[in-house]
Amino acid sequence: MIRILAKSVRENKKYSIIAPILVFFQAMTNVAVPFLMGDLIDKGIMKGNLTYICHLGLLLLLLALAGIIAGTTASWLAGRAAAGFSKNLRHDLFNHIQQFSFENIDNFSSASLVTRLTTDTNNLQQAYQGMLRIAVRAPSVMIFAFAMAFVVSAKMALIFVVVIPILTLGLFAIIKKARPLFHQVFQRYDVLNQVVREDVRGIRVVKSYVRQDTENQKFDDAANGIYDVFLKAQQTMALNAPLMQFVVNATMLLLCWFGAKLIVGNQLQDGQLISMFSYTMQILMSLNMLSMIFNQLSMAEASASRVVRVLKAQPSIESPANGVQTVKDGTVDFDHVNFSYDHDPQKLQLQDINLHLKAGETLGIIGKTGSGKSTLVSLLPRLYDVTSGEVQLGGINVQDYDLKTLRDNVSVVLQNNVLFSGTVKDNLRWGNPHATDEQIVQACKWAHADEFIQKLPDGYDTMLEQNGTNVSGGQMQRLCIARALLKNPQVLILDDSTSAVDTNTDAQIRQAFRDELPHITKIIISQRISSISDADQIIVLDHGKITAQGTHAELLKSSKLYHDIYESQNYQGGEHHGEANS
Repeated sequence: MIRILAKSVRENKKYSIIAPILVFFQAMTNVAVPFLMGDLIDKGIMKGNLTYICHLGLLLLLLALAGIIAGTTASWLAGRAAAGFSKNLRHDLFNHIQQFSFENIDNFSSASLVTRLTTDTNNLQQAYQGMLRIAVRAPSVMIFAFAMAFVVSAKMALIFVVVIPILTLGLFAIIKKARPLFHQVFQRYDVLNQVVREDVRGIRVVKSYVRQDTENQKFDDAANGIYDVFLKAQQTMALNAPLMQFVVNATMLLLCWFGAKLIVGNQLQDGQLISMFSYTMQILMSLNMLSMIFNQLSMAEASASRVVRVLKAQPSIESPANGVQTVKDGTVDFDHVNFSYDHDPQKLQLQDINLHLKAGETLGIIGKTGSGKSTLVSLLPRLYDVTSGEVQLGGINVQDYDLKTLRDNVSVVLQNNVLFSGTVKDNLRWGNPHATDEQIVQACKWAHADEFIQKLPDGYDTMLEQNGTNVSGGQMQRLCIARALLKNPQVLILDDSTSAVDTNTDAQIRQAFRDELPHITKIIISQRISSISDADQIIVLDHGKITAQGTHAELLKSSKLYHDIYESQNYQGGEHHGEANS
């Protein structure tokens, strides 16, 4: 775990080395002060030696000044090192997540990944800073103060031999009880983030169904879950204070008792007793600081294990070594393909799929909800990998392609369209960052988006709000289609991507595909038969199996399911018209 996290230190390594050295120097100056103060009292003040007082006083002043400079510099360096470590860790974590397949994302959940990128990395930043300072200062002060106490008075220092183990056992018993509670806190944060994420994304649905009270209750339950567990952890950690206070007071009483006896017996001087009081506070406070840093490290351990689990997770889909860099054409083959999300051959979502598409052909896919339509097309760009069988593009197994090459040549417009904050043009250039204005306009004309874009306040430079909330559903779908076309792919997949477009515009888009893009293989998933009726092939999926295959006319005769869908849509007064005037 430490080895993996240490990679994120990188350019901050020098700060991470210098800061503890300065902290150690500061600790040494702090430990030296009580000894010199005792000497000042016994040899200077008690004997009225003004020269000795001045010399030793100047030395104490210089030590204090050096300690302040070292401590301040160490704090600055530790803060910089910790902030740099956190920045690099977030960057490494985010880059690694970007390599994840859909399967990896499913395993962790989006909300949990957000928590690990934010809350967990913050905890690790604080812990790293604490390790550079407190974790160095506390043991250094405690060990050397303990040694100096023996130098001052070995008899009185024996008190610490009894006190320190008792306090150590008590503090670590408290930490042991609190540690599992902090693990639970971060799990509850995942739940809270999931609730917030769902509510924000679905705020329009929440308001339209007047579900604010229900959502508020869900949020309160999640927030209270964090509060309850965190309160238990803090109540446990609160035992530190009374335990510490009791031990400090008891130790002081013992020092007074034995110190007075030793002074009366001329075995201890007044200044030495004062030095022992100072060393007592240094030792016990250092021990308390150690318990606090262990508490912080306990929280950080939970965060570290969660972050490292992500960093250690290998993307389930990666580019092969020396992957194929070019795609010959848009020929598509599915050869006895089986697929299971759980990699369980007994729980297949797709069973024995066999398909062949020539370059430039159009395939229509229809079926009931949950029949496996989206799953089927996700295998071509390797969003998921087959459980068995083979998927080929251009006569080559898709698993043999360089992943970037494959996905550049297979453009997918998913069911859930996403637009980002920025201009229309910025969003379209996701398909091709180097696209010229002319190429952008042409792609939009093919997607029948140019007309409505020209009517926007600033045309192609109009700012889109997050998730494209200032355009309609049909307009968003057409922008996403245009974006996909800008990739100039060999294969274009439309996963129910014209569902919000009226049937007339839908037909015009398909006509543009036939006339202007005959070389591109089109795979169209739709619930509307009118959207796929002119396809070269149509398959009917049911429970992950191809139950019928053929042209529109052939399926009306051979497939009862296809015929029933066709009849139900006609019975309802023709096709669903989607969005008018979009």
